[in-house]
Amino acid sequence: MLFHLVQQMSREGKSVNWIADHFGISWRTTKRYINQSVDEFEHEFENPIPRKKHLDSYQGFVKDKQNHYPETSAAQMHDWLKEHHPDFPQVSPKTVFNFVQSVRIRFNIRKPESKREFGMIPELPYGRQAQVDFGFYTMRTSCGKQKKVQFFTMVLSRSRLKYVYFSDSPFTTSKVVEAHEKAFEFMGGIPIELVYDQDRLMFVDENLGDIIMTGEFKRYVGQRGFSIYLCRKADPQSKGKVENVVKYVKQNFLFNRSYRDLETLHDACIAWLRRTANEMVHNTTRLIPNEDHRLNEKQELQPWYSIVFEPRPESLVYSVHKDNKISYKGNFYSLPTGTYKDKNSLVKVVLDKGELIILAESGKEICRHQVSLLKGQKIIARNHTRDRSIRIDKMIDSLCIQFEEPEKVRGWLEQIRSDKKRYIRDNVQLLSELITELPAEIVSQSLDFVVANNLLNATDFKSYANSLLAIRSSGEEYDPKIIRLNPLSGKENPLADIEPQQSELESYNRLFQ
Repeated sequence: MLFHLVQQMSREGKSVNWIADHFGISWRTTKRYINQSVDEFEHEFENPIPRKKHLDSYQGFVKDKQNHYPETSAAQMHDWLKEHHPDFPQVSPKTVFNFVQSVRIRFNIRKPESKREFGMIPELPYGRQAQVDFGFYTMRTSCGKQKKVQFFTMVLSRSRLKYVYFSDSPFTTSKVVEAHEKAFEFMGGIPIELVYDQDRLMFVDENLGDIIMTGEFKRYVGQRGFSIYLCRKADPQSKGKVENVVKYVKQNFLFNRSYRDLETLHDACIAWLRRTANEMVHNTTRLIPNEDHRLNEKQELQPWYSIVFEPRPESLVYSVHKDNKISYKGNFYSLPTGTYKDKNSLVKVVLDKGELIILAESGKEICRHQVSLLKGQKIIARNHTRDRSIRIDKMIDSLCIQFEEPEKVRGWLEQIRSDKKRYIRDNVQLLSELITELPAEIVSQSLDFVVANNLLNATDFKSYANSLLAIRSSGEEYDPKIIRLNPLSGKENPLADIEPQQSELESYNRLFQ
């Protein structure tokens, strides 16, 4: 059809550029259609020239891998291609994905699917359960800009009565509590049980059925008295009713609706709930949710009454890393040494006026940090790092008082500390062991020797002391020969550059003749 329309426009005198802009095609394609005859076009259409793909040379490799491992993802195949073919070109992951999919289609290699069996379940009694979920949607403002809104939804499982609460900022625990109260007021009562996802605003973990809630939400649940059913991770099907409501809100109420302000959005949503969402016949129950709720479910709900709920400062639960830190909004914040006990170590975090307050699970304050406005930063408090130098100082002090000349040995050890900082502890420990085993005279002579010869190693002290012990037992005199090795300090030995005398080769030739 496009070919004939282009031919017609050309016969009417339209230019190539005008036709290309009108149909949204390139001027080259337009010119080719104009210059082609009908027979040429039909032949080209029926016998298209196959286009060679950039990655066609790797088709055999991909085919073999998919035959052996049909469940392999395109990302994994991309890595295998780079691993087994060093000359593999640098292409985008999307290109590899399209190529892998084309190989699957060409050779009919299907990716195995894990199937889950579903069964029909009976309707719950009236007043028994409600399901809760969250969603977000990007709306357009009257100025043409974008505005992201989040919403809380609750639906009664039997009558399907729905409620929606909007927020123009991320939900906090106090906002979640307020949304619950608005929903219970709208529904005229409280169900026995509420079904949730494992959201960190309300829940920390589910320990084999023992639900661990955040402190603020736990107080609210205890005050209201409803029970909680927590869905397993990655299992949205167990609360399918409210999942459908989230989709319904996006596709029916929010679709192509402009954002003016939050109050206007709330009012419009309540009106939508009353005229459409809760007034249309439900496809499953074949009843109108408003009528079913008014006639059958409302009287089965627990009575709702307004309460004064004073929220404490918002606290979120965070896992402690094994190097005693937490990750908070793209940054790492240090904790005192010993905060991490095991992989289940948790702390509570409260944000108060730009300050991050970190609390133990019992509520006792651990430390505070100023919140960084940057990302990827490491905020480390000085008192959270171990000052190893203090302990080394104590070790040196206790060692020096065991020598006849404490200041002399202290000066020698400080030289070792300056020259080989990483090994000062090892040197002190070795020296402490030696002086308990050696006579005082041997210790003093060994110290004088290593200091006089600037030997900055307790191993040299030990070698000289052992040699003195051996000489003492044999009665011989000992004249030590010092061979200096390449020191760890990197300083060059001045004797290393001395060149030995060399003889001429002719001298050796005359000797062998």
